[in-house]
Amino acid sequence: MKDYEEITSFLGEWGPFQKVIFLLLSLSSIPNGYVGMAMIFLVDIPPHRCRVPQLNFSGFGLDLNYSIPLQEVKGEIILSRCTRFKEQVDSATGFGNETEGCLDGWEFSKEQYRSTIVTEWDLVCGNAWKAPFTVTIFFFGVLSGSFLSGIISDRYGRRFIFFATLALQTVFSILQAAANSWELFCALYFIVGMGQIANYCAAFILGSELLIRNVRINFASLGVSICYAIGYTALPMFAWFIRSWRILLIALSVPGFLYIPLWWYIPESPRWLLSQGRVKEAEDIIRAAARKNGITPPDIIFKPEDCEQLMENENKESQRLYTWLDLIKTTNIRNITLISIIIWIVISMTYYGMSLNTPNMDGDPYFNCLVAASSEFLAYGSIWLFIRYTPRRFTLPFTMILSGTLLLIIKFIPQDMHVLSLILVMIGKTGVTGAFGFLYLYSTELFPTVVRNMALGAISMASRVGSTVSPYIAYMGTYNKILPYILMGGTTVIAGVLSLLLPETKGEQLPEFINQVKPLRCMGMHQASRDGQRQKGNAQVGNEVNNIQE
Repeated sequence: MKDYEEITSFLGEWGPFQKVIFLLLSLSSIPNGYVGMAMIFLVDIPPHRCRVPQLNFSGFGLDLNYSIPLQEVKGEIILSRCTRFKEQVDSATGFGNETEGCLDGWEFSKEQYRSTIVTEWDLVCGNAWKAPFTVTIFFFGVLSGSFLSGIISDRYGRRFIFFATLALQTVFSILQAAANSWELFCALYFIVGMGQIANYCAAFILGSELLIRNVRINFASLGVSICYAIGYTALPMFAWFIRSWRILLIALSVPGFLYIPLWWYIPESPRWLLSQGRVKEAEDIIRAAARKNGITPPDIIFKPEDCEQLMENENKESQRLYTWLDLIKTTNIRNITLISIIIWIVISMTYYGMSLNTPNMDGDPYFNCLVAASSEFLAYGSIWLFIRYTPRRFTLPFTMILSGTLLLIIKFIPQDMHVLSLILVMIGKTGVTGAFGFLYLYSTELFPTVVRNMALGAISMASRVGSTVSPYIAYMGTYNKILPYILMGGTTVIAGVLSLLLPETKGEQLPEFINQVKPLRCMGMHQASRDGQRQKGNAQVGNEVNNIQE
């Protein structure tokens, strides 16, 4: 019996068909990059203070000192953001010493932005919690999309979910630009989050099933990731030219329509069609691919007995129903699951926390975002080399401990050394980004085949806990720019040390069943020590028996 890749090996690995699929599916990840990170500018909080109608003054100036108290933020004395002095007629200045809230609204600086959703709906002071919560709503959508996309994809096909979520992401991003309330904006943002992650996952799965061997590895580790980074890099360029949040959203959404022609170039996954018993459709796609590659396919691609066995293999797991409880069934898989969840949560929190915190850094926010986005190219390229030439147990701890340590060092950098702080932050982000990309590969090697998809889904969903917390960590940076780095750096170092316990998997056969999962490094060494002591004891007993017999 031949497997799918052996049957379709006549297509070759890198013909015109594979090149087109690799390129188009990779390019489809570009919108995911800027849609997912657009929140950096959409939800940024410009400098602001209470509106004082009595002064008929719309700018920021010294005259306001009579009507607005001062406060210290990040070591700088500024006009209070949320209070003003009460009006007092018999005072020389017209204001007394008692304070009150911003009863007439706020004046926002337009130095960086013409408008954001914060200025649109006054998401400051008493409503300040709404700004980070807006981003949390997006990540709740991402969590829901992570859960639902796999179910829908398995039922209705990879191609359907790929194009449906691409349309969902594009259309609802445009509708966001027309939102007339914060509540409607958040509802639409939730749906955009669902579409964004579901589209990314659909492209990932579709490419993995249409491509084979080394091409599949390069697609997963470089193709999709690099194009995501291209989209992320394009974001600050768009935002620099477009300072209004509504126009920016439209400008970021419209390129999604450029992907409509992909419908005629990207086919359904033949693997999925075979699992559904649609053999003729699968053969038609493979024959079309063979024609594009200039290859004459065999008269019969899938023999009846091969089809039966292929479909049996696809549905083999249904013979034994595995549940999430199987991820904690034995000591070994329970330890792997718990440590993996902790690491995924920390890395997700740190990655998105650092990305969202770029406007709070010293210097120009557009330049900072551009540097942060550009660091992803270095991260993915470096991890590709690490994957090829270093052990798994070195790669993950090294990138995490290095990143966390650099973030902690920022506390000791003098405030006037902005460039050095920026360099440390970007090197730290490079390490976290690389670790994030590396985790997908490492996790597939740690878990056995019978629960691998379930395990990846579980730990990926758990990681969204970190991403939903990240907006609040970045929000702390508006008041104390060092505190976010201490939190992210400390947790990343701890998680990096914890990852030293994970077993080595490079160049080893993947586990098929739960009882084949490797123990943690410390437990494996302890077990080996006990085995050695047992063997030594048995040898001593044998020697004593021999001496007695002599």
